[in-house]
Amino acid sequence: QVQLVESGGGLVQAGESVTLSCTAPAGINIVTTVGWFRQPPGKQRELIAHITRVGSKIYDDSVRGRFTISRENARNTVYLHMSSLKPEDTGIYYCNILYAMEPRYPWGQGTQVTVSS
Repeated sequence: QVQLVESGGGLVQAGESVTLSCTAPAGINIVTTVGWFRQPPGKQRELIAHITRVGSKIYDDSVRGRFTISRENARNTVYLHMSSLKPEDTGIYYCNILYAMEPRYPWGQGTQVTVSS
């Protein structure tokens, strides 16, 4: 089954930065709407940023000004650069292609980001 692969998470200190990667398998075109989601411990998964086919970037209020989504077409990869990290950014981060703003494919394993204070 088709799954996008997330990577780049880890344990960081508050205020630090980390960049996550989301790579689509061969045959899946990532030049479309792609979203990054965050699932905090014990909470629902939520959409925090997405990039459209034409490159528009939309952010949730909780991350606007701190996170940047970008895409590298040649690598079929979407990135999420996270800066000024806060403990409340802790969670599992997932990506997915969005169709009508709904996840298109089964969820991957995600990548854990833990921000210590």
